[in-house]
Amino acid sequence: MTAFSTEIKIAGVTFKNPVMNASGTFGNGREYAELLDLSKLGAIVTKGVSLTPWEGNPTPRVAETPSGMLNAIGLQNPGIDKFIDRELPFLEEVRSSGTRVIVNVCGHSVDEYVSVIERLSDKPVDMLEINVSCPNVKEGAIAFGQDPDMLRDVTKACKSAAKQPVIMKLTPNVTDIKALAKAAEDGGADAISLINTITGMKIDVEKKRFLLANRTGGLSGPAIHPVAVRMVYEAAHAVDIPVIGMGGVISGNDALEMILAGASAVAVGTATFHDPDAMIRIIGEIGEYMEKHAVTDINELVGAVS
Repeated sequence: MTAFSTEIKIAGVTFKNPVMNASGTFGNGREYAELLDLSKLGAIVTKGVSLTPWEGNPTPRVAETPSGMLNAIGLQNPGIDKFIDRELPFLEEVRSSGTRVIVNVCGHSVDEYVSVIERLSDKPVDMLEINVSCPNVKEGAIAFGQDPDMLRDVTKACKSAAKQPVIMKLTPNVTDIKALAKAAEDGGADAISLINTITGMKIDVEKKRFLLANRTGGLSGPAIHPVAVRMVYEAAHAVDIPVIGMGGVISGNDALEMILAGASAVAVGTATFHDPDAMIRIIGEIGEYMEKHAVTDINELVGAVS
């Protein structure tokens, strides 16, 4: 049997393996604690956390699609105060097992992002993931992540306020992902993660109604995986900072595609809805691949596609 290491490092933070959940698909980990061993994960990424409570969008806000799903949850969460009181003690316990904790931060203005980041400055959190798909209310509700200049500015502000390394989570709903990746790097990001969901729509033809009350939602699942791999590849080759890849990962091979394309780590989302143990299985499948191909260090595979 070949001895191998799945340990990775992002912005000075060491992860036991490169597999984590995608924000918004795993609660804050507590809901899954009885279904899988959280200590085996590389990291837990929380739901989006905002300065004040967000109600989210009206229902219905989830719809199945071929090879995927649409969601329009709207980043519903109880706000930073309740997150610190209710969720951080549990996450600190998980963190003591060596599983890293990454908090996803959302906001409608730069000031809101900064306020949440400052509240987390002295908390047991390893990294911050900034959701720049949020609508900027001061700029006509355009998402922060759709304009390179706006993305660069919000990245600078977040990085200046943060005590932990900052990951900027990029939206795929842009013309040139390379320009956005570079803007995040120029703003001082320690890493980037991508892709977030792709905007989609589904209509009930019998009732002649939209299936989502919001009309549009974010498409996730295997249907978007080839798009995600392409964007991860393009982003990874545009910047010199680490990339966390996500989008339709349901198997070890899917995760390895991301890694070979240039991702240092991989997040799993929709797969956990029908297979709560998906991440543990994927970690095992990556190990099987490494043993089969005599790869002793997972880092040898990062960007190794030719």
